[in-house]
Amino acid sequence: MLTSFSVGFLLTPIVISVLQKAKIGDTPGGRKIHKKFTPSMGGIAFMLATYVALAIWGWQYPLPDIRYLLGAIALMFFVGFRDDMVELNPKHKILGQLISVVLVVVVSDIRIKEFHGFLGIEELPLVVSYVFSSFVLLALTNAFNLVDGLDGLAGTIAIISLSLLSAWFYVQGLESYALLSFTLLGGILSFMVFNWHPAKIFMGDTGSLALGFSIGSLILAFMEYNSALPAGALLKIEPSFTMGIVLLIYPLYDMARVFTRRISKGKHPMSADKSHVHHFLLRSGLKHNQVALLLGLIQVVLIGLVLGMGNYSDNIVLPLLSAIVLLMGSRLDKITVKSLKKRIHREPRVLDLRPLKTTQRVKIKVEDQMVNSAKMNLN
Repeated sequence: MLTSFSVGFLLTPIVISVLQKAKIGDTPGGRKIHKKFTPSMGGIAFMLATYVALAIWGWQYPLPDIRYLLGAIALMFFVGFRDDMVELNPKHKILGQLISVVLVVVVSDIRIKEFHGFLGIEELPLVVSYVFSSFVLLALTNAFNLVDGLDGLAGTIAIISLSLLSAWFYVQGLESYALLSFTLLGGILSFMVFNWHPAKIFMGDTGSLALGFSIGSLILAFMEYNSALPAGALLKIEPSFTMGIVLLIYPLYDMARVFTRRISKGKHPMSADKSHVHHFLLRSGLKHNQVALLLGLIQVVLIGLVLGMGNYSDNIVLPLLSAIVLLMGSRLDKITVKSLKKRIHREPRVLDLRPLKTTQRVKIKVEDQMVNSAKMNLN
């Protein structure tokens, strides 16, 4: 982890300088919420740091058992890299992701094999296991990719998930998975030095796809090995499926929420807009770092809740977790809307900012248009 952090810390400023000179990055405007040109392929730095650390230390660990996983992560990295450099056709992008998924689920055999009685289902048929595991991994990967829209947010979520996974794999003696988790964690920590608000660089698809895919794959491995532990084993978590979900609960909730809102309005679920939870929180007056810390804290609390119910089955914990998340999301929306309305009313009226010769009726009409426009953006 320290090696990965050191390499990433030294390499990231070089990547920033090269990308700035090459004018590769995000410019303000449209959906972008930053105010100046910012390089957007930070994944180059922390993924290279991860693989350099693995090359230095991996010789003394049984890395061959995750060789296909490492290859799949590298392939996903290049899918994101190509998309950042020259935008990929959505079909080609999904195809590249599917190849990586197949390497993990089919070739490496890292998959969800059974439900342990959840919904009355025990062991899954092989084909169903392949399809369901692939769907889950794709969902985790793209959900994480979608939350990379705020300084420090994706990195904060990744640090929380990787910290828990690293510790769990280490305690269980799964050295190859622990090594991968720790080196990824070190790379992300180094990246956060430069991605924390105000960010000097963004992950881009180069980083968010590779990182989301890596965490998703590690979550599938955790679910498989945790389920195989005998009853009463150290750190065996009974609601295995729920624990896997809660490790990326915010990205999953945000993706489901955004897709539902877009489809209900007749839009394509992948159409870009500013309807994510972090956009709402920014409009309510919070800063980038405050939003990242708030959502990270909520994730930690929910993980703690599931850990505290570690002796209960998914039949109990998953419905409870889902109800809590939906209730919190609904409450958060109401608080944000209320806060935004207060901000709108506190702001000076446009026509009060400078004297104009106009009628009171025109003045009120302009103010009404401002409020309506804000409400439309909120919706």
